Amino acid sequence: MELRTLKYFVAVAREENFTRAAEKLFLTQPALSRAIQSLEDEFGQKFFERGRLSVKLTTDGLEFFRAAEEILSLVHKTETKFKTRGNIYGDVYIGCAESDAMKFFARAVKAVSERYPDVRFNLYSGNIEYISFRLDKGLLDFYVTLQNVDASKYDSLTLPAPDVWGIVLRRDDPLAAKKFFTVEDLQKLPLILSREGMREEYPKIFGSLEKFRVVATYNLLFNAAILAREGVGYPLALDGLIHDRELCFRPLEPKFISSLKFIWRKNSPLTPQAQVLLAEMKSLYA
Repeated sequence: MELRTLKYFVAVAREENFTRAAEKLFLTQPALSRAIQSLEDEFGQKFFERGRLSVKLTTDGLEFFRAAEEILSLVHKTETKFKTRGNIYGDVYIGCAESDAMKFFARAVKAVSERYPDVRFNLYSGNIEYISFRLDKGLLDFYVTLQNVDASKYDSLTLPAPDVWGIVLRRDDPLAAKKFFTVEDLQKLPLILSREGMREEYPKIFGSLEKFRVVATYNLLFNAAILAREGVGYPLALDGLIHDRELCFRPLEPKFISSLKFIWRKNSPLTPQAQVLLAEMKSLYA
């Protein structure tokens, strides 16, 4: 298996069409089809269901696609690392939580960008398993997270201005007249909870979640906000993330806060451009 063939496979999977993929790859369609067929023969698996106008990944194809993307990402990161030695340019890869405190990280990015305009920052959002896996495998340089940090694996900085937890609700909801919500108030509401918050943050606030009615869970607050706008329930979220004229935020009482942390792997070499970002973060927040 060659890297070139992996690139062909990923292009077909994304385009869901051999002709369009071939055009993007500057190949003929028959040559691309032969390369994919050879790849399937090599692994003894059928990666695509071929239709008259499009192709779809099979279950095996989807699994292979995810692995191929990881491999190509690592190859690109490795190439960048060695090509940029002695120069400050190239890519930095960062996993990001949803938090208004990301503005502190953004200030470091802005400072580095102004000094080194050829450095590019690639942000990844997703669930903690996805981001942690990429960080541990060296596919990410840093992770900005609300989660507890394993000090045996990672070094970290804590960003200023901790986040405040509360409820998101419609502005025309009669409950919007309340200045804050108590735990007893939440027990009467249909809640929409962050899956990552359910791991660590919510148990700190509530202990057990069994006494609450959870109508939905979310990964990114954007979609939870749509549910709130349509009256499905009340997302429990961090302040500063909702920018919707129909919605508002009310904090919990007593107040509960979480701190955002900037983490990186211990004893792991960083690219020059990642080192520059880390130095800027330390100068601002160490």
